[in-house]
Amino acid sequence: MSLRLKAATCAALALSAMGAITASDISSASEAPPSTTALVQEFQGPSSVPSTGEKSPVIFAAPKEVVQRTAPTSSQASYSSDSQATSLAALVDAQGDVEVDREMRCLAGAVYFESKGESFEGQLAVARVVINRSKSGRFADSLCGVVHQRGQFSFIRGGGMPNIPEGSRDWREAVAIAQIALADSWDSRAEGALFFHARHVSPSWGRPRLASIDNHIFYR
Repeated sequence: MSLRLKAATCAALALSAMGAITASDISSASEAPPSTTALVQEFQGPSSVPSTGEKSPVIFAAPKEVVQRTAPTSSQASYSSDSQATSLAALVDAQGDVEVDREMRCLAGAVYFESKGESFEGQLAVARVVINRSKSGRFADSLCGVVHQRGQFSFIRGGGMPNIPEGSRDWREAVAIAQIALADSWDSRAEGALFFHARHVSPSWGRPRLASIDNHIFYR
């Protein structure tokens, strides 16, 4: 082969190799990662640029408003006569003013004269005895009948009850205790008692003893 023919053949081979390299470079460029501008557009959300088939960015909904509930203030809470109080004292305070009829006066009078100044528990026990007697069939069938029964309550004199200072705190508390006892809204330690006496006396009673509260001992 002549020298010119060899040179032409080498040149042709060189041109062919350069064409293959260029085609490879073009193919690689089409698979390259998107430009920085394209990444920024995708992060910021859809724009006016027509869709190219790429996935839409995820959009998170705004968080819901949280409303904090507040507990009612002490001024918003109130007791009623039939509410579940936390103590007998609270239940006494919750009692409203009522019309004191004859039966209520007899019951509250027994509480006042027999247990004035004692604890509310002791006063309630006295009230329960009067009520229990009126329901027992063994005594009078009314509260006043029980209280005024001869020989039963020492404060009854000449068939009547002494005058009561109705503006006093002791009387208001006695009326409240009478309301609670009639409504049966608080359990007494002397529940079921029909008899009681002061601690300073010792009658020979063979009755079941139920409770000893303040200055009195209660029996069934």
